[in-house]
Amino acid sequence: MSLAVTDLKLPITADESSLANVAARALGISERDVLSLHIKRISLDARKKDDLFFLYTVEISLTREQEAFLLKRQLKNVFLAEGEVPREIRIGKRKLEQPVVVVGLGPAGLFAAYMLAKYGYHPIAIERGKPVEERRLDVERFWKEGNLLPQSNVMFGEGGAGTFSDGKLTTRIKDARAREVVELLVEFGAPQRIKLLAKPHIGTDHLINTVGNMRRAVENLGGSVLFETKLTGLQKDADGNLTAVQIVRNGNAQKLECCACVLAIGQGARDTYRMLHKAGLELRPKAFAVGVRIEHPRELIDRSQFGKFAGHPRLGAAEYRLAGRSGDRGVYTFCMCPGGSVVASSSDMEQVVTNGMSNYARDGANSNAAIVVQVDPRDFGENPLSGMLFQEKLERDAYLLGGSTFEAPAERVGDFLKRLAPKAFGDVSPTYRPGVVKRDLFGCLPEFVAMGIRDGISTFGRKLKGFDFYDAVLTAVESRTSSPVRIERDETTEATRMHGLYPVGEGAGYAGGIVSAAVDGMRAAQCIIETYKPV
Repeated sequence: MSLAVTDLKLPITADESSLANVAARALGISERDVLSLHIKRISLDARKKDDLFFLYTVEISLTREQEAFLLKRQLKNVFLAEGEVPREIRIGKRKLEQPVVVVGLGPAGLFAAYMLAKYGYHPIAIERGKPVEERRLDVERFWKEGNLLPQSNVMFGEGGAGTFSDGKLTTRIKDARAREVVELLVEFGAPQRIKLLAKPHIGTDHLINTVGNMRRAVENLGGSVLFETKLTGLQKDADGNLTAVQIVRNGNAQKLECCACVLAIGQGARDTYRMLHKAGLELRPKAFAVGVRIEHPRELIDRSQFGKFAGHPRLGAAEYRLAGRSGDRGVYTFCMCPGGSVVASSSDMEQVVTNGMSNYARDGANSNAAIVVQVDPRDFGENPLSGMLFQEKLERDAYLLGGSTFEAPAERVGDFLKRLAPKAFGDVSPTYRPGVVKRDLFGCLPEFVAMGIRDGISTFGRKLKGFDFYDAVLTAVESRTSSPVRIERDETTEATRMHGLYPVGEGAGYAGGIVSAAVDGMRAAQCIIETYKPV
């Protein structure tokens, strides 16, 4: 057996090679008695700017007698290390008459397809966009030239919207599959260290390679992937059982017969939402949040969070997460990207959409985050698609304010707070491409959203020194924090009005990030595996 020891404090200036000595002193034993030591978890405690340190959880091996003695002492930070308990999956008994189809290759669809392929179900995955390597070139071309491809962009294509993000892997869900997601990402190319960090991230540069490797694994396991293939309809029998999906591939309408379908469409698939609504599925409007992106100099945020230790190589770029109120609405920062850039995330013509992105090194000149205000059906109505229409109007208004190109309206924080005519940008250069134009952002935001952002900036400036920096840049509009639609399903993840259809991930309204979406896809795959036996 071995012991888990938590809360081992190590100054940021210390080397990890000293952990055995720190652990031994915490346990009251000699360092020579530590037979082996493995780091299991690392987190940063930055509450006191003049005393930053890392907290480690380690697994150590001692003699059996020493381990038994230490356990008897019942030290508050010493436990018997738990071995990995395999998740039990029972193979179903129903004959698989037709294939399983997976729609969408974002995290939910990709992990569902991988799990199905691993268990011998040979899924057919369809993706309206392109393979991630080709998609990356299309996205770069859009950012450089403003030439958008509606089916290959930040929202659509292999890897989903999360591919062009900070690649955060933090999640609040309590599901053992979350750990499995991180381990699979490492297996397919993500940095090993993400398995240790309390707040891991991959970054766009690593995500692109990891996603491609995982898709190739699906194919090697017997699954198939059809790119540039769009879902256009669903067919069911008289009993409400899904029998086929309708698709368009290479310009030709086709039908794929199936016994089950994992619907992992992503929140940008507005045409698919309309199709599902017309097909009679149970959809409901969902609360979400909208706002703008804010950019600061990375060094300013680092100093505010790390004090004199800012710039230390072991710390990297600083993060923050802030929340406040504006009247009866929540205002908060979202998807913070240290050392990153603001990116154009439009997926259709005549819309401007922003998001944030970082590479693994997080070494860009600016750090950015969304500042968003909560919106709900009182703002847009109870129609299932009313929230989506609300989003579309915001994005269209930003497009018009920006000059009817994909350039985004932007202004300095100080001008926005004082309601002054936007002046030239100062110490912060906007990173958004294809480019920005100086505009009063009240011209594209609902009054309550604009006022909520002003309240939020003022509140956050008191919590984080420099957040309300005059020259910080605001870029509009951040509209896709989460899906505005929920596709109703039961406890097995099956759609309430169509047997055999499994809506999952962010697009279905049940996830909020890479890990939670991947877990949701795996959960649906498990339901299918426990219903059918493989071919």
